[in-house]
Amino acid sequence: MAGNSYISRTMNRQQQTYDVVVIGGGHAGCEAAAAAARIGAATALITQDPARIGEMSCNPAIGGVGKGHLVREVDALDGLMGRVADAAAIHYRLLNRSRGPAVHGPRAQMDRALYRKHMQQALAAQENLDIIAGEVVDLKVEKGQVAGVVLADGQELMARAVVLTTGTFLNGLIHLGEQSWPAGRMGDAPAVALAERLHALNLPMGRLKTGTPPRIDGRSIDYSVLEEQPGDEEPVFLSFFTEALANEQARCFITRTTEETHAIIRANLDRSAMYSGRIESTGPRYCPSIEDKIVRFADKPSHQVFLEPEGLDDITVYPNGISTSLPEDVQEKLVHSMPGLAKARILKPGYAIEYDYVDPRALNQHLMLEALEGLFLAGQINGTTGYEEAAAQGILAGINAARHAAGQLLVALSRTQGYIGVLVDDLVSRGVSEPYRMFTSRAEYRLILRADNADQRLTGLGIEWGVVGQERAARWRKKARELEEMFAFVRGHDLTPQQARKHGLPVNLDGRRRNVIELLSLPGVSLADILRIFPGLRRVSRESLQQLEVAAVYAGYLERQERDAALIRKEEQLHIPPALDVDVVPGLSNEIREKLKRQRPATIAQAARIDGMTPAALALLIAAIRRQRTLQGVA
Repeated sequence: MAGNSYISRTMNRQQQTYDVVVIGGGHAGCEAAAAAARIGAATALITQDPARIGEMSCNPAIGGVGKGHLVREVDALDGLMGRVADAAAIHYRLLNRSRGPAVHGPRAQMDRALYRKHMQQALAAQENLDIIAGEVVDLKVEKGQVAGVVLADGQELMARAVVLTTGTFLNGLIHLGEQSWPAGRMGDAPAVALAERLHALNLPMGRLKTGTPPRIDGRSIDYSVLEEQPGDEEPVFLSFFTEALANEQARCFITRTTEETHAIIRANLDRSAMYSGRIESTGPRYCPSIEDKIVRFADKPSHQVFLEPEGLDDITVYPNGISTSLPEDVQEKLVHSMPGLAKARILKPGYAIEYDYVDPRALNQHLMLEALEGLFLAGQINGTTGYEEAAAQGILAGINAARHAAGQLLVALSRTQGYIGVLVDDLVSRGVSEPYRMFTSRAEYRLILRADNADQRLTGLGIEWGVVGQERAARWRKKARELEEMFAFVRGHDLTPQQARKHGLPVNLDGRRRNVIELLSLPGVSLADILRIFPGLRRVSRESLQQLEVAAVYAGYLERQERDAALIRKEEQLHIPPALDVDVVPGLSNEIREKLKRQRPATIAQAARIDGMTPAALALLIAAIRRQRTLQGVA
């Protein structure tokens, strides 16, 4: 990175000096450490057990609706998750395939062991990165900014920036039926001393919970009575790098809860840690425990349960949909009550875990604590849930930690640029009342923030920031040239209505010539028709042709969203005059008017964060401010 001022590491028996220290080897920590090191910062990743780096602590899958967008954006910034996931994938499905491209969610089942192996290999091959086994028990603070960390053995690591990615380890407490014990996750000790240090900093902190289902011996499942969930014949990969399947593909199946299942759960709610009152913290609303589902959706006679294999050479099956903190004997009964699982053997019980988190409103848009310069937070410590949300925060925190260490300006992504921007903005401006999960509905500009164009949106920025390697940069430039040439071709080739009719296209004889995009946008005209008529497009990659289809079908909407997004980016810091009468702003809904009057945002950026605010309403607000300034003679 041009103009940086990274220090050289100096080492002795008691002290080592780094540019960036990352605490935690989960998904946020892996991305943060790799990003900082790619930029050129001397980086240390500290974790209790390096053999568990890249561990998939909960479900064996990466991606999904909203989450798949985050994975693609991490990949566009040359992050690790997408490539590692494709190297470990054993079952691909594009979610929401029948709906529009804005909400298509690439997702894949992982082989847990392969994912862990490939993540560890990727980090081991990363220049500028040391991996250190140890527990961080204290932060060194000098003159109001972080200066390093202290390990349990007394060793000190000095650093210009520290990234905390502690997952569920801060004061972690596992609940299983009537039993509870301290743990960061099953089999790992919690981070108690570090949690006490954060509390001593007087940070705004709280408690959240998450959970996991029991694991089942796949050999004890009767698959003959179950519905198979096939993978996609043409998989959509999670990384822009991936060109072919890396592994044999596994079979996934679906079972369901029954009335008997529900009766068992209702009869034992008093033995559930959550419903007995021993858990007071909030769990994820969109990934509730099976107890929660039975209570909240009492009218539903059944809930789907996806039986997901945990590996090609692993007998373990993950029953996605029955996360629970019920006692082991009750878990066994409820599992046996479902089709295909009458003789299922539980290998490991499900459990709930409570942990400390920091209110993310204490952070700025760069994921640095406002109260302690140089300390960045990423992942579940910020109140999120999910591997993908953690990785997205991790890569941004790692980039900014490296830039902070070099004395450079920190960077951010806006809501108009990516789902990472939506995620961070939601966290730092609104905070969380429950573990935060990404959905496409959270993004106002989702038609232009698609999974398929994440590289077009972000790789160029990543190159500017110094986080994108040469190989990805070269591929990105090659793809950019192909897209430019393709769109030049389709806009420069057209047909008269008579010519189109001769090719079998249903075109009105109105005398108007139509270019390729206009032809493809017509009902009844397919991409196959276009490739037949214009063979010059056949050499274009499938990914670029998909972009052509999107451009054709959503041309008007895309142009409008691009225009709205550009306006918001330009005017985010536009001041909203206190005297502006929103009641006379034409076109605003009564709901938006009431929220503007109640919340009194000072800028357009703040107005954009109001729940229910739309791009159209923001555009109306900007126009009204501009009119008022013009009338007042203000430039």
